[in-house]
Amino acid sequence: MARHTLPVTAAAFATMAALLLSACGGGGGSSSDDIKGADTGAGSPSASASASTSSDIKRPKITIPSSFQLTFADWTSSDATKQAVLNDAREELRAGYAAIIADEPDGGEATAFYTTKPGLLQAQQWIKTYTDKDLSVIGKLPVYDPKVILAKEGVASLSYCTDESKAYSKERKTGTVAGNPAGTDPKVSYTITIVRNEQGVWLTDTVHSQRGGC
Repeated sequence: MARHTLPVTAAAFATMAALLLSACGGGGGSSSDDIKGADTGAGSPSASASASTSSDIKRPKITIPSSFQLTFADWTSSDATKQAVLNDAREELRAGYAAIIADEPDGGEATAFYTTKPGLLQAQQWIKTYTDKDLSVIGKLPVYDPKVILAKEGVASLSYCTDESKAYSKERKTGTVAGNPAGTDPKVSYTITIVRNEQGVWLTDTVHSQRGGC
């Protein structure tokens, strides 16, 4: 299952019908109760992890060119733990798009840093829906209306929306740009399950989406 799908040209639509810029909804993901003890790659959720611990971690550098403007509106919380969740979820999403633009199907160091092992596999499937077809992304993609729920120690749920109205796929060789097919709702809602590892990093574990859900 791909995490995100992408816009396609009319000529390619017959063979890539499901590939739009947003995610596909997932069927078999874990709930917050299911992922207790989940393999997070960098360690299991730990009650001893703190925001201060997380701030001391050497994090991978993520670079996105100005041709793709990924913006995060009101991505703040007065609660320190919720803010840590928002910060790491933002970087995970930035890492995925950076990998698409850099043509890195494995997601690169940053995607692995911010995901659990199941989360990394899902992210790689999403990234490959672009890289396997020699596509990149350009334009503007606002990410907004974030809501964090702290389910229990070391487990959180994050929901947010994106607006794909001005986000496009671009063929690397030809430069052909395409948006979503006509009639497609550009707004997509996402629900992310996130777990904290023993270093204090919040790792994306599952991603579900619903087009038109915002």
